[in-house]
Amino acid sequence: MEFKNPREELERFRARLTVAGGFVLVCFAALLMRFVWLQIIQNNYYTTRAEDNRISLVPIVPNRGLILDRNGVVLARSYAAYTLEITPSKAKNLDQMIDALGQIIEVQPKDRKRFKKLLEESRNFESLPIRTRLTDAEVAIFTAQRYRFPGVEIKARLFRQYPGGAFASHIVGYIGRVTDHDIEKIEKQEQEANYRGTEHFGKSGLEQKYEFALHGIAGFEQVEVDAGGHAVHTLARTAPIAGNNLTLTIDAELQRIAETAFGDRKGALVAIEPSTGGLLALVSTPTYDPNLFVDGIDSANWRELNESPDKPMINRALNGAYPPGSTFKPFMALAALTVGKRRAEQITFDPGFFNFGGHTFRDDKKGGHGAVDMYKSIVQSCDTYYYALANDMGIDNISNFMAQLGFGQRTGIDIEGESEGILPSQEWKKKRFKKPEQQKWYAGETVSIGIGQGYNAYTPIQLAQATAVIANRGVMFRPHLVDFITDTVTGVRTKIESTPLRTLDLKPEHLDVIRNAMIGVNKEGTGARAFAGAQYVAAGKTGTAQVFSLKGSDYKAQGVKQELRDHALFIAFAPADEPKIALAILVENGGFGAAAAAPIARLVLDYYLLGKRPPGPAVEDEAASEDSP
Repeated sequence: MEFKNPREELERFRARLTVAGGFVLVCFAALLMRFVWLQIIQNNYYTTRAEDNRISLVPIVPNRGLILDRNGVVLARSYAAYTLEITPSKAKNLDQMIDALGQIIEVQPKDRKRFKKLLEESRNFESLPIRTRLTDAEVAIFTAQRYRFPGVEIKARLFRQYPGGAFASHIVGYIGRVTDHDIEKIEKQEQEANYRGTEHFGKSGLEQKYEFALHGIAGFEQVEVDAGGHAVHTLARTAPIAGNNLTLTIDAELQRIAETAFGDRKGALVAIEPSTGGLLALVSTPTYDPNLFVDGIDSANWRELNESPDKPMINRALNGAYPPGSTFKPFMALAALTVGKRRAEQITFDPGFFNFGGHTFRDDKKGGHGAVDMYKSIVQSCDTYYYALANDMGIDNISNFMAQLGFGQRTGIDIEGESEGILPSQEWKKKRFKKPEQQKWYAGETVSIGIGQGYNAYTPIQLAQATAVIANRGVMFRPHLVDFITDTVTGVRTKIESTPLRTLDLKPEHLDVIRNAMIGVNKEGTGARAFAGAQYVAAGKTGTAQVFSLKGSDYKAQGVKQELRDHALFIAFAPADEPKIALAILVENGGFGAAAAAPIARLVLDYYLLGKRPPGPAVEDEAASEDSP
């Protein structure tokens, strides 16, 4: 029988107890160290985290800046209104909920379609409007029954409004919901924080070009929230700063008169102040109503705008490229004087045609104009004179001179999407065509260039800018729409400087020849009927540009489909001695420039120079004097 040693057992027990006690002490020490780390060393960090969970920062979208004409007429503004919004993630059955909402507040089919479109575009759990611009009565009705609609709430939002509707829409543009492309622009400008909560972004016109000036600076609210994420009360508020206001060079009444003068015809008008480059009017017809885009345009209206054969969304003044027709002749004459290919008194005999390379280029007047000098060539719009002139000058001389006037290049106007147009040259043709036989420039092609046909294709604003250069005796300015930007906080105005782009090397006596001939156009030439009895002296030039080739046949507007009829053009500046305004007008498929375009110019000039308002829209007079293509 074995006996245990009590002493050894006691020592063994004490050893185990010491180890266990040490382990417990180490655990308590670890807990104590962790407590010290969390409660003392990391106190500030976790206190901040707790505050972040308790306090939410809610962005406040700033009021978008105003857009006003030169006289203070408001073209775009913002206002606050209530919206009824649904957070899809909090709604169990959207369709049933919307049906139930429709029983207490009117929800139209277009509201449902817009909501569905927004739902498809939404990438997160943000609330989406099902109804906008609620009345006070509708707000009260929903508030009383809010408990029935989890995930539905009323919010106050800022809305953009264009008081004139379709008026000046291609100038002002419109805003739309923020897209991925817009976010890229925001990130590029490092404006992510300033655009938190912002749902709209400028899409076209000045709204797009001056987006970051108009937007303003976002504010925020510190809101205490409960465990469920619901706001309890507001702790602090930093007010947003409204966006800057844009004051334009545009005269709203002049713009309205010009738009009205077109009636239901398609076309464009550009009016420039020659001494500054400020645009007085910029018309593209037909127009569209930018208010349609504020809440998110519905599919029916979007389809109508996009599928319309009249293409109302296109800004014809900047994006449409057209042959200039006979309005090109004054510039051709100025080029000839400048490069020494013609003298003003030099005579060209016009038998009614010009033969070159076995091809006969016809003049508009059968039998011709007889002996023609430069003055007569412009006043009577003699084609044969310019056929011969273009052939003598050659395409490179023509191209190089016209490039100085801004043809075939963007003007730099402060609206995005401007077209370059086409200034034909040998180099242009080599780049334009791929096959070697297509790349060669033929001398016969130069002949048509001389009368503003052939490959010539320019935007109305390029034509207006070139006209302004002649009016301003060779000094060129960049066309612009914004006169100054006003800081809404300080009231400081930042002027858009009107510094000349360049001054062309043109002799005053050459400019006088062209100016006098253009005056003759409106006194005794193709523009005389439109300017009969004018109380000022205006210089002008009519033009007609072919839309398709007649292949030797005579042109009769009544026998040609509307969309194939010639375009009507007119350029002008007035008063001729000290020009205050320069114009370029295009009426698509309008026929003769003297009949369709010149009367519009008369209405515009009468108002701007005399304050005379027209009794009604311009009426096309098919019996007016014809001018050549």
